[in-house]
Amino acid sequence: MIDILVSRDSRGNICRLKVEGHSGFDVAGQDIVCSAVSALVQTAAIGLTDVVKVEPLYNQKSGLVDLTIPSGLDDDKFKGVGIVLETMFLGLKSIELGYSEYIRIRERKVE
Repeated sequence: MIDILVSRDSRGNICRLKVEGHSGFDVAGQDIVCSAVSALVQTAAIGLTDVVKVEPLYNQKSGLVDLTIPSGLDDDKFKGVGIVLETMFLGLKSIELGYSEYIRIRERKVE
């Protein structure tokens, strides 16, 4: 199962995303659930760096993605980060809706 933990700050903004595991929907290379999750998360990371011009702390290896937004962003960058990450989140929720036995999303508030 893919386990996704979305951490939100005191204002409800996504400040960290941790994705762990493999879905087990199909064999590696043919797993549409893993592919969809990977595509959304990687596209969000590219959007943050190339469009919003924010460099998240980003760690990726097999079965793990850990993305953290740096603090101290100006208002425009903060808004851009929110748009990118909330759009990614909606896509992930859509996958969870159709494949809930293979993906689980949890949210938590952090201070």
